[in-house]
Amino acid sequence: MKTISRETLGLLLGFCGICMLGATLPMTRLAVIDFDPLSMTALRAVLGGLIAAVVLIATGRKLPERHLWPKLLYLVATVGTGFQIASAMASMTVPSAHGGVVMGLLPLCTALVATMWSGERPSPGFWVCSVAGAAIIVAYALRQGGGGLTMGDLWLLGAIYCAATGYVASAELARVMPGWAVMSWALVLSLVVSIPAAIWLWPEDLTRVTPRGWGAFLYLSVVSQYFALFAWNAAMAMGGTARVSQIQLLQTFITIGFAALLAGETIDAPTMLTAVAVVGLVVFSRRFRVGRGVMKT
Repeated sequence: MKTISRETLGLLLGFCGICMLGATLPMTRLAVIDFDPLSMTALRAVLGGLIAAVVLIATGRKLPERHLWPKLLYLVATVGTGFQIASAMASMTVPSAHGGVVMGLLPLCTALVATMWSGERPSPGFWVCSVAGAAIIVAYALRQGGGGLTMGDLWLLGAIYCAATGYVASAELARVMPGWAVMSWALVLSLVVSIPAAIWLWPEDLTRVTPRGWGAFLYLSVVSQYFALFAWNAAMAMGGTARVSQIQLLQTFITIGFAALLAGETIDAPTMLTAVAVVGLVVFSRRFRVGRGVMKT
């Protein structure tokens, strides 16, 4: 019997991680039916932080060095808090399939942030792909919004900013500690704010939350916010960052699929065509080299 290679196993784990992350927006749309977005964000952070604390204690991880704390706190503010609030607010006004298309710009935006923070100089072709991708997304959002950007679109742009800058900060931290430990410490540090926030924003009547709402909340708290990163980081280590990162291109389509399956959304032709165009541009942009600089730590 032929054994599975380490690289193949890494690709399989990466696909599992992207599938888990791809369900985030549809699950968020289901959760905000029963939960206030701010309350849900605080409660999610508390549950995720407690799980992370247990993992860190069980593995005997020591506190990160103090010079790393500013980046960890930035990660808390962006990926741990800002992205959660922005995506929840967006899910109240726009379909999750729409959000999945707009979020398709995240890989390009993350690359742009990395180049700006590290002083790199992207090739003209890379900039053309970035501008073209942004133009397609804006055109799609304007068409869906009847000629103007909706508040949901603005929240999605905020979510992209938080995710892109947070991912770059996380990548810098991952140079000196395991990737899973980076998010674990960020969630634990967030407990200082998330516990008081959860108490202050505690829902008036949790008995009104439906089983579907609880299921979505638990998925977002345990899977999207934490365990999906275990699979993703393990995949990067086993299969190689360059190869496994290509799987992220599937996330837009996975989100659209889950939007139809879980949230019962109808996926129209413009949504699919825009998704194909944006993902195609992301793939094409990888043909253009971007010189690597020294990132600040």
